[in-house]
Amino acid sequence: MAALRVDQLRELEEIFARFDMDSEGSLTELELPALLRSLGVKLSGDQIRVLLASMDSNGNGAVEFDELVSAILPTFKREITVNEGELMEVFRLFDRDGKGFITAVELAGCMDKMGHPLTHKELREMMRQADSDGDGVISFSEFSSIMAKLAMDFLGVSFSTY
Repeated sequence: MAALRVDQLRELEEIFARFDMDSEGSLTELELPALLRSLGVKLSGDQIRVLLASMDSNGNGAVEFDELVSAILPTFKREITVNEGELMEVFRLFDRDGKGFITAVELAGCMDKMGHPLTHKELREMMRQADSDGDGVISFSEFSSIMAKLAMDFLGVSFSTY
């Protein structure tokens, strides 16, 4: 689990908790398919049982959070490695002065150039959502977090319900 950033781990915990209907700290044979369906994965009952057995390292018939993380970590690491460089390129397009963060002026200018001019209210709202540490600028870490959330929203996992 050390390869995941704190914000990524927190997001996974939130997803896990959302589908842990009985709040017992594990996903059962009934709860795991709900999580998978929310991601667009539909498996038969037999496929679910095989998946559950392969993820259930302690053999208790359910998947705890650490087992879920261990099962998806190889895929997660691969996606982070592949996308980190591309994401940095996009970040640099917004960080026009190369100081390592995106200001409100830079964000507004880039959005305008892309044909999506923002009102002052829209700009304030975007900055509020992206600037998680409240320092008035968007760091690469904050940018990465927002882009990950957008990608998950695109895949059908809504973060706004947590």
